[in-house]
Amino acid sequence: MQTRTLGHHQVGAIGLGLMTFDQTGAQPRQQLLDTVTAALDAGVTLFDTADAYGPGDDKGADAQGQNERLVAGLLDELGVRDRVVLATKGGHVRTEGGGWATDSSPEHLRAAVDDSLRRLGVEQIALWQHHRPDPAVPYDDVIGTLKEIAGSGKVAAIGLSNADPHQIRAAHAVLGDALVSVQNQFSPKFRSSRPEIDVCEELGLAFLPWSPLGGLADAKELSDKHPAFAEVARARGVSAQQVALAWELAQSPCVIPIPGAKRPQSIQDSAAAADLELSDEELARLDA
Repeated sequence: MQTRTLGHHQVGAIGLGLMTFDQTGAQPRQQLLDTVTAALDAGVTLFDTADAYGPGDDKGADAQGQNERLVAGLLDELGVRDRVVLATKGGHVRTEGGGWATDSSPEHLRAAVDDSLRRLGVEQIALWQHHRPDPAVPYDDVIGTLKEIAGSGKVAAIGLSNADPHQIRAAHAVLGDALVSVQNQFSPKFRSSRPEIDVCEELGLAFLPWSPLGGLADAKELSDKHPAFAEVARARGVSAQQVALAWELAQSPCVIPIPGAKRPQSIQDSAAAADLELSDEELARLDA
């Protein structure tokens, strides 16, 4: 697979979002092991989790950290840690009833880094990302905490998530080379992060689209709202999901989509998008 730049790393142009990884019975452990293996075999090397990822039921705060523990265990069982750039996030917290809240207080963010280090079983986190702006904490204060975390030696690099262009520029002005990425939603259905892609390209940051396949799983929505993706897919003999990821890769050399997958076939299909080169005419149709 072609590679793209993420800080000091060269990673596969397609990453793997781990939010949907779970082990509650619906996803047997062997299936998840097979998915990790298939991803690595296809050249996927960026794996993205978060401390708030876990079962989406009513476990509440008990879900905090479950995904990190699961992913760390899978990588250890396979003995493949040295093949993965493992990213995580902090600043989101789970609440009772399966809800989500934000906490960007300095105390929480510092503790989140320490907790992720312990759960992931690493001495340094390759990429630690601030998960989401907190209305209760001024963003300049958050940036100050991120600078402290960057200087602690506990993380190799800092990323932002769900940040706007002003926040990205403000963070870059303070963090400098310690800031390497921005993770925002971007997909055929959700295109309003185009300005953030432009800022990332200008500043030399990676842009990691989350939910990059949004709107394509539902056949009716695909047909009604994204017909160009379905048409190009039929003409090329590939999935609409592959076309979407190839379209995102074509937006900028800084883009590294991180589609979710919990079956080997899903990540294999997504990874193949790195080799799908769309024509200017096809891109124009998809951009419309």
